[in-house]
Amino acid sequence: MIGLILGGVLGIRGLEKQVKEDVQVDLFFSSELNETDIKLIEIELQQWSEFSEVYFVSPERAMQEFEGVGTGKEEMLAILDGENPIPPTIVFKPKAKFANKKGMLLIDEKLNANFPGSISEVSYSEASLEDVNIGFQQFIYLLLGVALLLVVIAVAMINNTIRLALYAKRFTIKTMQLVGAKGGFIRRPFIIQAIIQGVLSAIFGMFLLVVVFYTSNNIFDTFEITFSQESFIMLAVALLSLGIFMTVLSTWFALNKYLRMSIDDLYS
Repeated sequence: MIGLILGGVLGIRGLEKQVKEDVQVDLFFSSELNETDIKLIEIELQQWSEFSEVYFVSPERAMQEFEGVGTGKEEMLAILDGENPIPPTIVFKPKAKFANKKGMLLIDEKLNANFPGSISEVSYSEASLEDVNIGFQQFIYLLLGVALLLVVIAVAMINNTIRLALYAKRFTIKTMQLVGAKGGFIRRPFIIQAIIQGVLSAIFGMFLLVVVFYTSNNIFDTFEITFSQESFIMLAVALLSLGIFMTVLSTWFALNKYLRMSIDDLYS
């Protein structure tokens, strides 16, 4: 369950990046610039690290977008006396880390600094951009809160299970202590066993996650759960670390309880 939530967080991060990098921003230029000048600016903008995609939109291409939405190209030109009023523009899609209010301000400042007097307007929907950022952020916080709750529940359940397992070995533990075994010597085999159990639980959990994600992608056509290699490794390391941490921590505290316990209390 923890893996599902963490996997969901990483999956949402990937989806958030796709949505943010699909935001389109229109650059309108001064009337003094012709298409050749604008295409030269396009070539330069394609080298900028802030953009995932940059392309030139001619007036003819912009007019074609009216087709299929109720008004044809010929009808629009007839209404406008045969003149196309749409100026040539450049459309760019910012990378995910710049698809926010602060990032767009930085891009705006850089554009005006590099092309002074050439750009008349940087057009995009600020409200839509903020809604995307806030919506994804709130959902991720919700998933992380659920993941934290599951960790607390898992720790409590694993702790009780390990305490019951060690309860059955309490006489062996106390006997080893009475014949002179040090605490470290007594703990060592139990800690090693706890580490092995944590590793096995993480491997089993990752196997179940792969099965769930693969099955979901084949059953549901409306969405697809994808992970980059980096995200998959992060998820595996997180589950491995949690598995080892929870089993070792519970074993350590349970062992200390029986090591401190008097012989008479072992029978209670």
